[in-house]
Order: sequence, then C-alpha cells, then structure tokens
Amino acid sequence: MEQVMTGAAYDEIADWYETEFIPAQSAPDDPLGIHDALRELLGPGAGPCLEVGCGTGAYAGAVRRLGRTPVGVDLSAGMLRHAAGRLPVVRGDATRLPFADAAVPAVIAMMVHTDMPGYPAVLREVRRVLAPGGVFVHVGVHPCFCGAFADRSDPAVTVIRPGYRERGFSRDSWTSRGVRDKVGAMHFPLAELLGAFVAAGLTADGFAEGGGPTPITFSVRAR
Repeated sequence: MEQVMTGAAYDEIADWYETEFIPAQSAPDDPLGIHDALRELLGPGAGPCLEVGCGTGAYAGAVRRLGRTPVGVDLSAGMLRHAAGRLPVVRGDATRLPFADAAVPAVIAMMVHTDMPGYPAVLREVRRVLAPGGVFVHVGVHPCFCGAFADRSDPAVTVIRPGYRERGFSRDSWTSRGVRDKVGAMHFPLAELLGAFVAAGLTADGFAEGGGPTPITFSVRAR
C-alpha cells in the first residue's frame, strides 16, 4: 500500500520534478557528491546497469559515461513518462523486480531509499537479480544528518533534534522547495539501514559521504 501511495504521489509532481527540481539540483560542481560517489563506487564497466527507482532517468547519462547500459524500473507512470526518452524503462515495484535471477551485472539506487518503506525487501530483490560478481551501489540522503529530525535551514549549521532513532515515515521538512514536503520520506537509522544490507546477503566493500559542511549523502558499494 505504501509503495502504491508513493508512486501516486510522484505521479502528481512528475512535471515539477522534471522541469524545476532536477535542473536546480544539477549544478556542475556536484554539490551533493552524487556523481562523484557513482564514479567512485560503481566505476567503469560494460553491460546493463539496472537503476531501481529511476524516476525521470536523471542519472542515465552518468551511467553511460561509465561504459554501462542503463535500464530503469520505477513505480510512477508520471516519472517514467519523462524517463522513457533517456533509457529503456519498465513500470514495476522495487520489492518485486521484473527481472530474472542473476540477470544483471550492476544495480544502482540513486537517492530513493527514503521513498521505499520496504527498502529491506528491495535490497533482497537486488541480491536476487545481481549476477555472480555483480555490484550494487546505493546513493542516498545521509541517515544521520537528513530527515524530519534535521534542520538544515542554515547552510552553515545542521541542527539535529530528537527523532533520529525513530524509524518511520514523515512529511516534515525544513524547506518547501524540495521533494520531502510533497511526498514525505521514510527514515531508517544508520544501523538499521546497514543491517538490511547484511540481512539481504550483500557484503559492503566501499563507502562515501558527500555534501557539506555536514554530509548530505551517504553511499555504499556492495556485492
């Protein structure tokens, strides 16, 4: 039910996301370190790279620059309407990926785990579809410094209020110019997030943090 609600919420904001939000986030200096993390942790390769929760396909070009072939899956038909011109896409639930076992050599999840209440189940599906020797890269908001408990309204200071340890969904946001006040966000404390990788049978072998002065993104490479 929560997955369906998230898809419907993104259907409503898909045009705004494509025309306003993504261009505003695409500064050439990569202030959140998203593209740096993808280059560092995924790296060059060949063959298909499945993006779970691909949205409008904003990262398809970055995947191609690494020599890989992007393929996307997302629940939101509205977002996929914009993505279809950037990469091959299929509409589907990330907790039941429409791909065969051991089918793809690489999987990425870019800034989406807070949109997926069932992210532990998503990680189990990632493990299922990864080919032997395959790599998975998770790039997401930093669970310690981003969420309903974190006030980032002052660029120089992040204020952490009570709530970090509370797993759950919230629409609270320090800004009205982002995504979270519109569709909400699921928060997983860091230990729970990393524990979900272990429970899924994924072994982490690389990490990165991006943005500042307090980190905004937290990235994991797993196999």
